[in-house]
Amino acid sequence: MALLLLLACLLPGAAQAKPAVTLLISIDGFRPDYLERGVTPNLSRLSKAGVSAAMRPSFPTKTFPNHWTLVTGMRPDRHGIVGNSMEDPERPGELFTMATDDPFWWNGAEPIWVTAERQGVRTATMFWPGSNVNWGGTKPNKWPMTFEGGARPQDWQMFNQQVTGVQRVNAVLDWMRRPARIRPQLVTLYFDTVDTAGHAYGPDDPRTTAAVAEMDQLIGMLLAGLKEQRHPANLVIVADHGMAATSSERLIVLDELLDPTAFRVIESWTYGPIYPLPGREAEVEAALLRPHPHMQCWRKADVPARLHYNSHRRIPPLLCLAETGWGVAKARPPRPRSGGDHGFDNAAPEMLALFIGSGPAFRPAKTLPIFDNIDIQPLLARLLRIDGGKVDGSARTFDGALR
Repeated sequence: MALLLLLACLLPGAAQAKPAVTLLISIDGFRPDYLERGVTPNLSRLSKAGVSAAMRPSFPTKTFPNHWTLVTGMRPDRHGIVGNSMEDPERPGELFTMATDDPFWWNGAEPIWVTAERQGVRTATMFWPGSNVNWGGTKPNKWPMTFEGGARPQDWQMFNQQVTGVQRVNAVLDWMRRPARIRPQLVTLYFDTVDTAGHAYGPDDPRTTAAVAEMDQLIGMLLAGLKEQRHPANLVIVADHGMAATSSERLIVLDELLDPTAFRVIESWTYGPIYPLPGREAEVEAALLRPHPHMQCWRKADVPARLHYNSHRRIPPLLCLAETGWGVAKARPPRPRSGGDHGFDNAAPEMLALFIGSGPAFRPAKTLPIFDNIDIQPLLARLLRIDGGKVDGSARTFDGALR
């Protein structure tokens, strides 16, 4: 009988069992309670049949810090991506933005695709903040722009918002059709539709609900494509943060609290990284550190320990955090503004993020308590059976949820 089975496997056209691919899917800005709106049959089915939870993002509850935490297992205070915009005293006059691909800014913690590639696991990224970075390398400062050292996924795509969700799903399904020797075992997939709608219209607007429904249809398309290929997959579906309703009617204007020539602000609206100008430190602190309605400010060293945001050199000297639903800005906007935003306290219910685990590695019908998103990288390492290294998170969160 054993010989017959062996011969069957060797015969041309014989069915070969495919190993399960690990798919890390980010739905930017997707709150867990969006599943309760009755427009997510695919995601709700995965949630009820697999493992689900509300996940606590890291502070600040911004896109780039949390996406980098999800794939490194490190908090922003450790990995160095401390905001969507930031400065570094080692690079005076330079500003990090969401278009920055210089490894200097990213090299503080190794992403899971580099960890996996070093251990012989092929990876591919259909968009993910930082996945286009030549991690561990050095960017030249003149032409020709040939990076020295560093590593990237075997396959990666530069983010472009004009690439539709359908095109993104089809690209992943095309990767899955490859022969085994060049087929990725870890794939990331990123969608921004829900976050964009949440910012523009607010989390409670029908147009945001429509974006949630559209996202669910794309997940259904992915599931159907994998089923057609008979390709088993462990899906880890996450969000980077939630979304809260905001309005320019609920705004703390910093220029109205102190002299606008005394300080700089790198980011604003939900939290404000404050840089006093030389010689104006005492003046700025006196104005900001006193009690304010709907806002609290701290010196860097005094930021509450639970936020894990007070040691990295890129964290500003002063930090102001708005009450959830309020805003903090340097100047009053020229026209009224409403919609949604994130960046608030990561303990706020509105900032909670989606987590769903589904596939052959996950036990059915498990609901976990709220956990920190630093645990996602260790989960991925366990699914891939690789050594994820020493990180802030732990896969023990999922001990009762995995087969």
